[in-house]
Amino acid sequence: MSPPRRVRAFRGATTVPADDPLLIAEATAELVRELVSRNALDPDDLVSAFFTVTPDLRREVPARAARDVGWGDVPLLCTVEIPVAGALPRCIRVLVHAETSRDRDEVRHVYLRDARTLRPDLAE
Repeated sequence: MSPPRRVRAFRGATTVPADDPLLIAEATAELVRELVSRNALDPDDLVSAFFTVTPDLRREVPARAARDVGWGDVPLLCTVEIPVAGALPRCIRVLVHAETSRDRDEVRHVYLRDARTLRPDLAE
């Protein structure tokens, strides 16, 4: 008998050096691929994903890059983070909901590049 599957939340974040569409697309693709890899997720496991970007990123939406790496039929939403003074600049965040047999403590969140400073306890 296989373990029960539940919907779990997977978080991640990354940064880019500039508000450039290509850099945003590349960083987003790296982030979602790493999230899938570390958690052994299949595209059919994905329920939805919410992307946020800091207000200094306006030239591309992360959802386009996620669709380009195979998330074409996954419901995606992009929005802007609230502008908090001193927040990490040029940051892309994601919250993915997926069906998995992993227990909550087995979920691997992904923090890349300068976003590692957001959650050093979770950055690998």
